[in-house]
Amino acid sequence: YIWNITETLRLTKRIKNELPSIIIALGGPEVSYNAAEMLATNNEIDYILSGEGEESVPAFLSCLEKSEAPTPQIVSGLCTREKISEPCVLDGEVPSPYTPEYLAALGGRIAYLETSRGCPYSCAFCLSGRCGKPRYFSLEKSFENILLLSNSGTQTVKFIDRTFNANPAHANAILQFILGNYGTKIPAGVCFHFELAGDILREETFKLLQKAPVGAFQLEIGMQSFCEKTLAAVRRKTDTTVLKKNIQRLVAMQNMHVHIDLIAGLPYENIATFAQSFNTAYALGANMLQLGFLKLLYGSAMRDEPQEFPCEFSLTPPYEVTSTPWLAPKDIAILRSTEDALERIYNSGRFRETAAYMLAKTRLTPFDFYTQIGGVPAKTPLDEYAQILYEKCVNMPNVEKDFLRDAMVCDMLSINSTGKLPKCLQVKDDMLRKAVIALSQNPETAPKKGIKRGTALLYGAKCAVFVDYTQKNAVTGRYLLHKCAIDNLPRK
Repeated sequence: YIWNITETLRLTKRIKNELPSIIIALGGPEVSYNAAEMLATNNEIDYILSGEGEESVPAFLSCLEKSEAPTPQIVSGLCTREKISEPCVLDGEVPSPYTPEYLAALGGRIAYLETSRGCPYSCAFCLSGRCGKPRYFSLEKSFENILLLSNSGTQTVKFIDRTFNANPAHANAILQFILGNYGTKIPAGVCFHFELAGDILREETFKLLQKAPVGAFQLEIGMQSFCEKTLAAVRRKTDTTVLKKNIQRLVAMQNMHVHIDLIAGLPYENIATFAQSFNTAYALGANMLQLGFLKLLYGSAMRDEPQEFPCEFSLTPPYEVTSTPWLAPKDIAILRSTEDALERIYNSGRFRETAAYMLAKTRLTPFDFYTQIGGVPAKTPLDEYAQILYEKCVNMPNVEKDFLRDAMVCDMLSINSTGKLPKCLQVKDDMLRKAVIALSQNPETAPKKGIKRGTALLYGAKCAVFVDYTQKNAVTGRYLLHKCAIDNLPRK
C-alpha cells in the first residue's frame, strides 16, 4: 500500500486517456499529506481521500451511486482542487476488514491485525504520530479477530499497532488471551508479531512474555539510534539505559525472536557515531539487527521542515536519504555495503558462528568487521558466497584456518537441511567415513530411521559434528548440532 505511487500514476494516466469520463480518486499515505501538489500536477486525478478510509470511501461511493458531487461536508478527508481537507481520523470502532473473501484469499500468508491506531510519540521521521494519540479498539472485538485470523491457515499474525505496549493494560490483556488459548482455540505453531517500545516495558509484561511457548511471539523494537543528540533532534523520547537492559532481558529468555532496528541518515549522526550505535546494538544479542536507511515520508516533520532537518534524498519512492550534513554519499555507500554483509551473515542466520569466531579472534568491532566483509555482488549463490567469505576471513589477523573452517562447517550444517557443504569446506578424508560408521553403531548417536543427517569433521576442535534434520529451533531457525570427540583426528 506504500511506495506504489509511480506505478499508480502511470496507470491512472492510461485509464483517463482511454476512459475520459471515468472518475479517479486516490487514497493512502502516498497522497494524504501532499494532496494539493498531487492534484495540481496530475490532471487525471479528480479527488483524493486523505486519511483513514473506512467511512470516507463508502460515503464517496454512495455519492457517485446517486450521481451527486462528493463534497468535504459529506466525505471526511475529501480533497479537491478547490478545497484541501485535513486527513480523516476516525474515533471509535472501525468495520472489520476480515470478510470471507479476504480470508479465502489469504492463502496462508501473513495476516495483519490492529487493536489500536495512533501513537503516543511524535518522531520526526514517522507518520504514526500524525494520526493522533492512540485509540484502542474493544478487547472483545480484538479477541474475536485473533481467533479468526489464527485459524485462517496463516503461520503469522502481525499486530500493526504502532506501539503495542503504549497502554500496558491493553497489551497485557491481549498477551494473556493468546497464552490462555494457545494450543486449543489458537493452533500451536501460529506466531504473533508485536512492535514494542522497549524502554517502557512493565514487569507484568515481562512475566507474560516469559510464559510464551518457544516461537509463539516475535518482538520488534525500534531503537533507531543510541546517540542522545540525534534522538532529541528527531523528537524521540527514549531511556537508552533502560532500553538496553530490557532488550538483553528479552533476548535471554530465548523463547522469542527479538528484532531491533537502527536508522542511518538521522540528524547529527555521522559514520563514527553510527558505528557506535551499531556496536552497542549488536552487543545486545538480538536475533536480528536491521540497518535501515532514513526515508523522507510525505507528512513527516523531517520532510515538511527541511530547514530544521537538512538532507538530500531520492524524489522517487521510497524517498531514501542520499546525503546529510553529517553523512556524505560515500558514507552512505559504506553503510549500504555494511548492511548487505549484516543481512547475509548475521540476520540470515547462516554464518552466526563464523561471525562470533571472527570477532573474537580479530578483535574488530562488529561495525568494522561487517564493513570489511561487505562488497560482495548481489545474488551471489550461497556456495560462492561461502568461498568469498572464507577467503576474506582467512587472511585477517589471528585467524586460524582450521578453526575458521570449523565455524563455517557448523553454520552450514545447522542451516542447510541437505547436509551438503560448499566445495570450499569439503575435505576428502577417510576418517569421515569411519566417523559416520562409528556414530551409526553407537546407540546414543545412531540416526533414527527416515531422518536425514549431515556429518563433518572439525579439524580445529578435533571432533566430529552431526545434525539430524528433524526440527528447526523456532527462534533461531537453526538445527541442533551435536559434537563427538574423535581420538587422534589428524589436522587437514
